[in-house]
Amino acid sequence: MQLATSHRRLTTAAYLASGIFGAFWGTWGSAVPRIRDQAGLDDAQLGIALLFISAGALPAMLLTGRALDRWGLRCAALLVVILGATGVVAAVTASGLVSLCAGLIGVGMASGAADVAMNSIGGRAEQRSGRPVITRAGAVFSSMVVVSSLGTGAAYALGAPNWAPFTVVLLASVAAGAAINRALPAGDSGPVPSGPARGIRMPLVPLLLVGTLGALAFAGENAHQSWGAVFLEDVLTTGPGMSALAPAVFAAVVAVTRFAVSALSPSHARAVLVLGSLVAAAGAAVVARATSVPVALAGLVLAAAGTAALFPTLLSIVSRNVVESSRGRATSIVTVVSYLGFLLGPVYVGLWASAAGLHGAMLAVAALGVVLAVLTLPLLALSRYTVMPRPAVRQDHPVRRT
Repeated sequence: MQLATSHRRLTTAAYLASGIFGAFWGTWGSAVPRIRDQAGLDDAQLGIALLFISAGALPAMLLTGRALDRWGLRCAALLVVILGATGVVAAVTASGLVSLCAGLIGVGMASGAADVAMNSIGGRAEQRSGRPVITRAGAVFSSMVVVSSLGTGAAYALGAPNWAPFTVVLLASVAAGAAINRALPAGDSGPVPSGPARGIRMPLVPLLLVGTLGALAFAGENAHQSWGAVFLEDVLTTGPGMSALAPAVFAAVVAVTRFAVSALSPSHARAVLVLGSLVAAAGAAVVARATSVPVALAGLVLAAAGTAALFPTLLSIVSRNVVESSRGRATSIVTVVSYLGFLLGPVYVGLWASAAGLHGAMLAVAALGVVLAVLTLPLLALSRYTVMPRPAVRQDHPVRRT
Protein backbone atom coordinates (compact mmCIF):
# COMPACT_ATOMS: atom_id res chain seq x y z
CA MET A 1 0.00 0.00 0.00
CA GLN A 2 2.82 2.40 0.90
CA LEU A 3 4.58 1.63 -2.41
CA ALA A 4 1.40 2.31 -4.38
CA THR A 5 0.99 5.62 -2.58
CA SER A 6 4.56 6.59 -3.45
CA HIS A 7 3.90 5.81 -7.12
CA ARG A 8 0.73 7.90 -7.11
CA ARG A 9 2.57 10.85 -5.62
CA LEU A 10 5.30 10.68 -8.24
CA THR A 11 2.67 10.50 -10.97
CA THR A 12 0.77 13.44 -9.49
CA ALA A 13 3.95 15.52 -9.40
CA ALA A 14 4.65 14.70 -13.06
CA TYR A 15 1.16 15.77 -14.11
CA LEU A 16 1.32 18.99 -12.09
CA ALA A 17 4.65 19.99 -13.61
CA SER A 18 3.43 19.20 -17.13
CA GLY A 19 0.22 21.14 -16.57
CA ILE A 20 2.06 24.30 -15.53
CA PHE A 21 4.50 23.90 -18.41
CA GLY A 22 1.58 23.72 -20.85
CA ALA A 23 -0.20 26.65 -19.19
CA PHE A 24 2.91 28.80 -19.56
CA TRP A 25 3.49 28.04 -23.23
CA GLY A 26 -0.17 28.33 -24.16
CA THR A 27 -0.20 31.77 -22.56
CA TRP A 28 3.04 32.72 -24.25
CA GLY A 29 1.83 31.66 -27.68
CA SER A 30 -1.24 33.88 -27.41
CA ALA A 31 0.73 36.79 -25.91
CA VAL A 32 3.50 37.03 -28.53
CA PRO A 33 1.73 39.56 -30.81
CA ARG A 34 0.88 41.80 -27.84
CA ILE A 35 4.41 41.65 -26.42
CA ARG A 36 5.84 42.38 -29.88
CA ASP A 37 3.72 45.52 -30.10
CA GLN A 38 4.58 46.57 -26.54
CA ALA A 39 8.30 46.23 -27.31
CA GLY A 40 7.87 48.13 -30.58
CA LEU A 41 9.46 45.44 -32.76
CA ASP A 42 8.93 44.45 -36.34
CA ASP A 43 8.66 40.79 -37.38
CA ALA A 44 12.37 40.48 -38.17
CA GLN A 45 13.35 41.83 -34.75
CA LEU A 46 10.84 39.53 -33.09
CA GLY A 47 12.42 36.57 -34.86
CA ILE A 48 15.82 37.56 -33.50
CA ALA A 49 14.42 37.97 -29.99
CA LEU A 50 12.78 34.54 -30.02
CA LEU A 51 16.16 32.92 -30.71
CA PHE A 52 17.22 33.97 -27.22
CA ILE A 53 14.74 31.49 -25.74
CA SER A 54 16.79 28.70 -27.26
CA ALA A 55 20.05 30.36 -26.21
CA GLY A 56 18.92 30.14 -22.60
CA ALA A 57 17.20 26.75 -22.82
CA LEU A 58 19.97 24.53 -24.19
CA PRO A 59 22.65 25.09 -21.50
CA ALA A 60 20.00 25.08 -18.77
CA MET A 61 18.80 21.65 -19.89
CA LEU A 62 22.28 20.15 -19.56
CA LEU A 63 22.95 21.76 -16.18
CA THR A 64 19.56 20.74 -14.80
CA GLY A 65 20.20 17.06 -15.46
CA ARG A 66 23.28 17.14 -13.26
CA ALA A 67 21.48 19.18 -10.60
CA LEU A 68 18.66 16.64 -10.40
CA ASP A 69 21.11 13.75 -10.09
CA ARG A 70 22.94 15.59 -7.32
CA TRP A 71 20.15 17.20 -5.30
CA GLY A 72 17.03 15.25 -6.20
CA LEU A 73 13.69 15.80 -7.87
CA ARG A 74 12.33 18.37 -5.44
CA CYS A 75 14.31 20.93 -7.44
CA ALA A 76 11.35 20.73 -9.84
CA ALA A 77 9.09 22.46 -7.32
CA LEU A 78 11.27 25.58 -7.39
CA LEU A 79 11.80 25.42 -11.13
CA VAL A 80 8.10 25.59 -12.02
CA VAL A 81 7.72 28.66 -9.80
CA ILE A 82 10.71 30.33 -11.46
CA LEU A 83 9.18 29.55 -14.87
CA GLY A 84 5.97 31.35 -13.91
CA ALA A 85 7.94 34.33 -12.58
CA THR A 86 10.03 34.73 -15.75
CA GLY A 87 6.85 35.11 -17.81
CA VAL A 88 5.70 38.05 -15.69
CA VAL A 89 9.16 39.65 -15.81
CA ALA A 90 9.42 39.30 -19.60
CA ALA A 91 5.92 40.73 -20.11
CA VAL A 92 6.49 43.70 -17.79
CA THR A 93 9.98 44.65 -18.97
CA ALA A 94 9.52 44.23 -22.74
CA SER A 95 10.12 47.79 -23.92
CA GLY A 96 12.59 47.27 -26.74
CA LEU A 97 14.71 44.66 -28.45
CA VAL A 98 17.44 44.50 -25.79
CA SER A 99 15.10 44.25 -22.82
CA LEU A 100 12.95 41.62 -24.52
CA CYS A 101 16.02 39.54 -25.46
CA ALA A 102 17.22 39.68 -21.85
CA GLY A 103 13.82 38.60 -20.60
CA LEU A 104 13.63 35.76 -23.11
CA ILE A 105 17.01 34.39 -22.05
CA GLY A 106 15.50 34.01 -18.59
CA VAL A 107 12.38 32.42 -20.04
CA GLY A 108 14.51 29.97 -22.01
CA MET A 109 16.62 29.02 -19.01
CA ALA A 110 13.60 28.46 -16.78
CA SER A 111 11.73 26.61 -19.51
CA GLY A 112 14.64 24.30 -20.35
CA ALA A 113 15.22 23.49 -16.70
CA ALA A 114 11.54 22.84 -16.02
CA ASP A 115 11.30 20.65 -19.13
CA VAL A 116 14.08 18.32 -17.97
CA ALA A 117 12.75 18.28 -14.40
CA MET A 118 9.19 17.31 -15.33
CA ASN A 119 10.42 14.59 -17.70
CA SER A 120 12.74 13.22 -15.01
CA ILE A 121 9.84 13.00 -12.56
CA GLY A 122 7.71 11.32 -15.20
CA GLY A 123 10.52 8.92 -16.04
CA ARG A 124 10.99 7.85 -12.44
CA ALA A 125 7.23 7.46 -11.96
CA GLU A 126 6.99 5.38 -15.13
CA GLN A 127 9.90 3.14 -14.23
CA ARG A 128 8.54 2.44 -10.76
CA SER A 129 4.84 2.10 -11.59
CA GLY A 130 5.13 0.42 -14.99
CA ARG A 131 2.52 2.83 -16.38
CA PRO A 132 2.91 5.24 -19.35
CA VAL A 133 3.24 8.36 -17.20
CA ILE A 134 5.35 10.35 -19.69
CA THR A 135 2.82 10.00 -22.52
CA ARG A 136 -0.08 10.96 -20.25
CA ALA A 137 1.90 13.90 -18.88
CA GLY A 138 2.43 14.99 -22.48
CA ALA A 139 -1.32 14.85 -22.97
CA VAL A 140 -1.80 17.03 -19.89
CA PHE A 141 0.71 19.50 -21.33
CA SER A 142 -1.10 19.70 -24.70
CA SER A 143 -4.49 20.05 -23.02
CA MET A 144 -3.27 22.96 -20.92
CA VAL A 145 -1.76 24.62 -24.01
CA VAL A 146 -5.21 24.67 -25.58
CA VAL A 147 -6.98 25.86 -22.42
CA SER A 148 -4.47 28.57 -21.54
CA SER A 149 -4.15 29.89 -25.09
CA LEU A 150 -7.92 30.26 -25.38
CA GLY A 151 -8.10 31.81 -21.92
CA THR A 152 -5.34 34.28 -22.69
CA GLY A 153 -7.00 35.26 -25.96
CA ALA A 154 -10.26 35.88 -24.11
CA ALA A 155 -8.49 37.96 -21.46
CA TYR A 156 -6.86 40.15 -24.08
CA ALA A 157 -10.17 40.52 -25.91
CA LEU A 158 -11.59 41.93 -22.66
CA GLY A 159 -8.76 44.47 -22.46
CA ALA A 160 -6.44 42.80 -19.91
CA PRO A 161 -2.86 44.14 -19.78
CA ASN A 162 -0.05 42.00 -21.17
CA TRP A 163 1.19 40.84 -17.78
CA ALA A 164 -2.21 39.75 -16.42
CA PRO A 165 -2.38 36.21 -17.91
CA PHE A 166 1.23 35.56 -16.87
CA THR A 167 0.37 36.60 -13.33
CA VAL A 168 -2.36 33.96 -13.30
CA VAL A 169 0.20 31.40 -14.48
CA LEU A 170 2.62 32.53 -11.75
CA LEU A 171 -0.02 32.06 -9.04
CA ALA A 172 -0.85 28.63 -10.46
CA SER A 173 2.85 27.72 -10.57
CA VAL A 174 3.29 28.66 -6.91
CA ALA A 175 0.38 26.42 -5.96
CA ALA A 176 1.68 23.63 -8.21
CA GLY A 177 5.23 23.98 -6.83
CA ALA A 178 3.96 23.58 -3.27
CA ALA A 179 1.90 20.57 -4.33
CA ILE A 180 4.87 19.00 -6.14
CA ASN A 181 7.03 19.46 -3.06
CA ARG A 182 4.41 17.68 -0.94
CA ALA A 183 3.72 15.00 -3.56
CA LEU A 184 7.32 13.84 -3.94
CA PRO A 185 7.96 11.26 -1.19
CA ALA A 186 10.98 11.85 1.00
CA GLY A 187 12.78 8.86 -0.47
CA ASP A 188 12.29 10.14 -4.01
CA SER A 189 13.16 13.76 -3.48
CA GLY A 190 16.69 13.77 -2.15
CA PRO A 191 19.95 13.03 -3.92
CA VAL A 192 20.76 9.56 -5.16
CA PRO A 193 22.32 7.59 -2.28
CA SER A 194 26.06 7.13 -2.30
CA GLY A 195 27.42 3.71 -3.07
CA PRO A 196 27.93 1.55 -6.16
CA ALA A 197 25.39 3.53 -8.20
CA ARG A 198 27.78 6.48 -8.12
CA GLY A 199 30.39 4.42 -9.97
CA ILE A 200 28.24 3.58 -12.97
CA ARG A 201 29.39 5.18 -16.18
CA MET A 202 26.54 6.57 -18.27
CA PRO A 203 26.80 5.60 -21.97
CA LEU A 204 26.58 8.65 -24.23
CA VAL A 205 26.37 7.38 -27.82
CA PRO A 206 23.08 5.43 -27.36
CA LEU A 207 21.45 8.49 -25.83
CA LEU A 208 22.58 10.55 -28.81
CA LEU A 209 21.04 7.97 -31.15
CA VAL A 210 17.70 8.13 -29.35
CA GLY A 211 17.98 11.92 -29.30
CA THR A 212 18.48 11.90 -33.07
CA LEU A 213 15.15 10.10 -33.48
CA GLY A 214 13.60 12.65 -31.14
CA ALA A 215 15.04 15.49 -33.22
CA LEU A 216 13.38 14.11 -36.36
CA ALA A 217 10.09 13.74 -34.49
CA PHE A 218 10.23 17.27 -33.07
CA ALA A 219 11.25 18.77 -36.42
CA GLY A 220 8.07 17.49 -38.03
CA GLU A 221 5.90 18.43 -35.07
CA ASN A 222 7.12 22.02 -34.78
CA ALA A 223 7.05 22.45 -38.56
CA HIS A 224 3.28 22.02 -38.44
CA GLN A 225 2.85 24.07 -35.27
CA SER A 226 4.85 26.98 -36.66
CA TRP A 227 3.71 26.92 -40.30
CA GLY A 228 0.18 25.52 -40.16
CA ALA A 229 -1.48 28.92 -39.78
CA VAL A 230 0.84 30.43 -42.39
CA PHE A 231 -0.15 27.69 -44.86
CA LEU A 232 -3.84 28.43 -44.37
CA GLU A 233 -3.36 32.18 -44.80
CA ASP A 234 -0.84 32.26 -47.64
CA VAL A 235 -1.84 29.21 -49.67
CA LEU A 236 -5.56 28.91 -48.97
CA THR A 237 -6.08 32.67 -48.44
CA THR A 238 -7.98 32.42 -45.17
CA GLY A 239 -8.21 35.26 -42.65
CA PRO A 240 -6.36 35.36 -39.33
CA GLY A 241 -9.37 34.04 -37.45
CA MET A 242 -9.68 30.96 -39.64
CA SER A 243 -5.92 30.33 -39.75
CA ALA A 244 -5.83 30.16 -35.95
CA LEU A 245 -7.67 26.86 -36.29
CA ALA A 246 -4.46 25.19 -37.46
CA PRO A 247 -2.44 25.33 -34.20
CA ALA A 248 -5.57 24.82 -32.08
CA VAL A 249 -6.63 21.70 -33.98
CA PHE A 250 -3.08 20.36 -33.95
CA ALA A 251 -2.66 20.78 -30.18
CA ALA A 252 -6.09 19.31 -29.41
CA VAL A 253 -5.46 16.21 -31.52
CA VAL A 254 -2.04 15.75 -29.93
CA ALA A 255 -3.64 15.77 -26.47
CA VAL A 256 -6.35 13.27 -27.40
CA THR A 257 -3.88 10.96 -29.14
CA ARG A 258 -1.50 10.93 -26.21
CA PHE A 259 -4.28 9.96 -23.83
CA ALA A 260 -5.29 7.18 -26.22
CA VAL A 261 -1.78 5.85 -26.84
CA SER A 262 -1.03 5.81 -23.11
CA ALA A 263 -3.37 2.82 -22.80
CA LEU A 264 -0.96 0.69 -24.88
CA SER A 265 1.63 -1.60 -23.30
CA PRO A 266 5.28 -0.49 -23.41
CA SER A 267 5.92 -3.60 -25.51
CA HIS A 268 4.26 -1.75 -28.41
CA ALA A 269 6.72 1.15 -28.28
CA ARG A 270 8.52 0.33 -31.52
CA ALA A 271 5.25 -0.16 -33.38
CA VAL A 272 4.00 3.19 -32.07
CA LEU A 273 7.16 4.90 -33.35
CA VAL A 274 7.11 3.37 -36.83
CA LEU A 275 3.35 3.67 -37.42
CA GLY A 276 3.26 7.16 -35.91
CA SER A 277 6.03 8.31 -38.23
CA LEU A 278 4.20 6.95 -41.28
CA VAL A 279 0.90 8.53 -40.23
CA ALA A 280 2.70 11.85 -39.68
CA ALA A 281 4.22 11.59 -43.15
CA ALA A 282 0.81 10.86 -44.66
CA GLY A 283 -0.69 13.86 -42.87
CA ALA A 284 1.99 16.21 -44.16
CA ALA A 285 1.45 14.85 -47.67
CA VAL A 286 -2.28 15.57 -47.40
CA VAL A 287 -1.54 19.12 -46.29
CA ALA A 288 0.84 19.53 -49.22
CA ARG A 289 -1.88 18.55 -51.68
CA ALA A 290 -4.69 20.47 -49.97
CA THR A 291 -6.72 22.94 -52.01
CA SER A 292 -9.31 23.69 -49.33
CA VAL A 293 -9.34 24.38 -45.61
CA PRO A 294 -11.18 21.15 -44.63
CA VAL A 295 -8.62 19.03 -46.48
CA ALA A 296 -5.71 20.93 -44.92
CA LEU A 297 -7.21 20.52 -41.45
CA ALA A 298 -7.72 16.82 -42.11
CA GLY A 299 -4.05 16.55 -42.98
CA LEU A 300 -3.11 18.39 -39.79
CA VAL A 301 -5.26 15.97 -37.79
CA LEU A 302 -3.34 13.04 -39.29
CA ALA A 303 0.01 14.75 -38.75
CA ALA A 304 -0.84 15.57 -35.13
CA ALA A 305 -2.03 12.03 -34.42
CA GLY A 306 1.17 10.64 -35.92
CA THR A 307 3.65 12.92 -34.14
CA ALA A 308 1.84 13.04 -30.78
CA ALA A 309 3.39 9.98 -29.16
CA LEU A 310 6.80 9.96 -30.85
CA PHE A 311 8.94 11.90 -28.37
CA PRO A 312 7.12 10.66 -25.23
CA THR A 313 7.62 7.08 -26.42
CA LEU A 314 11.33 7.62 -27.04
CA LEU A 315 11.75 9.23 -23.64
CA SER A 316 9.86 6.34 -22.04
CA ILE A 317 12.26 3.83 -23.61
CA VAL A 318 15.22 5.63 -22.06
CA SER A 319 13.53 6.28 -18.71
CA ARG A 320 12.54 2.67 -18.20
CA ASN A 321 16.11 1.46 -18.72
CA VAL A 322 18.51 4.11 -17.48
CA VAL A 323 20.16 3.72 -14.09
CA GLU A 324 18.66 5.93 -11.38
CA SER A 325 21.90 7.73 -10.59
CA SER A 326 22.06 9.03 -14.19
CA ARG A 327 18.37 9.72 -14.83
CA GLY A 328 18.67 13.50 -14.86
CA ARG A 329 21.69 13.58 -17.15
CA ALA A 330 20.21 10.97 -19.51
CA THR A 331 16.95 12.91 -19.73
CA SER A 332 18.77 16.17 -20.36
CA ILE A 333 20.96 14.72 -23.14
CA VAL A 334 18.03 13.17 -25.00
CA THR A 335 15.97 16.33 -24.52
CA VAL A 336 18.73 18.67 -25.75
CA VAL A 337 19.43 16.65 -28.91
CA SER A 338 15.70 16.34 -29.60
CA TYR A 339 15.20 20.05 -28.97
CA LEU A 340 17.63 20.84 -31.77
CA GLY A 341 15.10 19.29 -34.14
CA PHE A 342 12.37 21.43 -32.59
CA LEU A 343 14.44 24.52 -33.34
CA LEU A 344 15.46 23.54 -36.85
CA GLY A 345 12.09 22.21 -38.02
CA PRO A 346 10.58 25.64 -38.83
CA VAL A 347 13.88 26.70 -40.46
CA TYR A 348 13.80 23.56 -42.58
CA VAL A 349 10.30 24.45 -43.78
CA GLY A 350 11.34 28.02 -44.49
CA LEU A 351 14.24 26.95 -46.67
CA TRP A 352 12.10 24.54 -48.64
CA ALA A 353 9.30 27.11 -48.93
CA SER A 354 11.70 29.62 -50.47
CA ALA A 355 12.86 27.02 -52.99
CA ALA A 356 9.67 25.10 -53.78
CA GLY A 357 6.78 26.97 -52.15
CA LEU A 358 4.78 25.84 -49.12
CA HIS A 359 3.31 22.88 -51.00
CA GLY A 360 6.83 21.60 -51.64
CA ALA A 361 7.86 22.39 -48.06
CA MET A 362 5.06 20.21 -46.69
CA LEU A 363 6.26 17.35 -48.88
CA ALA A 364 9.70 17.86 -47.35
CA VAL A 365 8.09 17.55 -43.90
CA ALA A 366 6.47 14.30 -45.06
CA ALA A 367 9.95 13.08 -45.98
CA LEU A 368 11.06 13.61 -42.38
CA GLY A 369 8.38 11.19 -41.23
CA VAL A 370 9.51 8.58 -43.76
CA VAL A 371 13.15 8.95 -42.69
CA LEU A 372 12.15 8.56 -39.04
CA ALA A 373 10.17 5.41 -39.81
CA VAL A 374 13.15 3.93 -41.65
CA LEU A 375 15.72 4.81 -38.97
CA THR A 376 13.72 3.93 -35.85
CA LEU A 377 14.37 0.20 -35.65
CA PRO A 378 18.06 0.29 -36.68
CA LEU A 379 18.97 3.12 -34.28
CA LEU A 380 17.07 1.58 -31.38
CA ALA A 381 18.78 -1.74 -32.10
CA LEU A 382 22.16 0.00 -31.98
CA SER A 383 21.30 1.74 -28.71
CA ARG A 384 19.79 -1.21 -26.83
CA TYR A 385 23.12 -2.88 -26.10
CA THR A 386 24.30 0.03 -23.99
CA VAL A 387 21.11 1.82 -22.96
CA MET A 388 19.04 -1.25 -22.11
CA PRO A 389 21.50 -3.23 -19.95
CA ARG A 390 22.69 -1.64 -16.74
CA PRO A 391 26.40 -0.92 -17.06
CA ALA A 392 28.67 -2.80 -14.75
CA VAL A 393 30.79 -1.06 -12.12
CA ARG A 394 34.47 -1.12 -12.87
CA GLN A 395 36.37 -3.23 -10.37
CA ASP A 396 39.91 -1.97 -10.95
CA HIS A 397 39.31 1.21 -8.96
CA PRO A 398 37.57 1.48 -5.61
CA VAL A 399 34.26 3.32 -5.56
CA ARG A 400 34.56 6.60 -3.72
CA ARG A 401 31.86 6.95 -1.08
CA THR A 402 30.64 10.25 0.24
